[in-house]
Amino acid sequence: MTDATSSGDPAASLRLLWRGHLPQESSPRRGPKRALDLDSIVEAATTLADDDGLAALTMRRLAERLGVKPMGLYTYVPGRAEVLDLILDDAFAKMPRPPFAGEPWPVRVRAVADGNLDLYRRHPWAAQLSTLRPPLGPGQMAKYEYELTAFRGSGLSDLETDDALTFLLGFVRNAARDIESGRQASVGGEDDQQWWDKAGALLSEMITAERYPLAARIGSAAGAAHASAHDPDHAYRFGLERTMTALESLAGSGGALPDSQR
Repeated sequence: MTDATSSGDPAASLRLLWRGHLPQESSPRRGPKRALDLDSIVEAATTLADDDGLAALTMRRLAERLGVKPMGLYTYVPGRAEVLDLILDDAFAKMPRPPFAGEPWPVRVRAVADGNLDLYRRHPWAAQLSTLRPPLGPGQMAKYEYELTAFRGSGLSDLETDDALTFLLGFVRNAARDIESGRQASVGGEDDQQWWDKAGALLSEMITAERYPLAARIGSAAGAAHASAHDPDHAYRFGLERTMTALESLAGSGGALPDSQR
């Protein structure tokens, strides 16, 4: 089952996400100072997910890391779903957002793509979260506003801009998953060269130029270029350039929507 954001209580999640931005809902809490705060919980949860992946991020493991009993953690957050919203929004909030300084819009959009890939390199778990319902916290909103700004001057309509950004971010997220899968394979087992050293001789007997002429020729060329069957970093660069070519073509054509919808 895929983990997803905004899968808990939306009202509780939004109140936690926007803490510090909302008017005081009640008088200050009286009594002994609380042992934890949300920021320390978010930091610990992020570190746990970074180190061991989303599957390891349970309320019990998080409580152990924080040195509290699991039931004590529920006095700060309703559950794991809200923790996922909090750590992703926090990761978004901490993304570098250097000001755009007059670069052409395609340069800005490429920078947005690379910035998201950098996020997923730092926090591979973020690419595994389904965000069909994004956590609409301050980090998410600042990220969205900044990335929309990259398209200024493109000539795309508002709807096309949102579609283009959504497509771009989906491409980057999928590329990041492939990159992380390759990294885990090389760390936890054989690298590509070791695998090919074992399988190559047998494969060469079965996959012959006579039987599969195109696959043999093109596969050999790709394997020689990448020293493996697949290079996810190259695939990202290739895919990003093709994506940018398509977006620039769309912008240059005046967009895909009829005038009545622009």
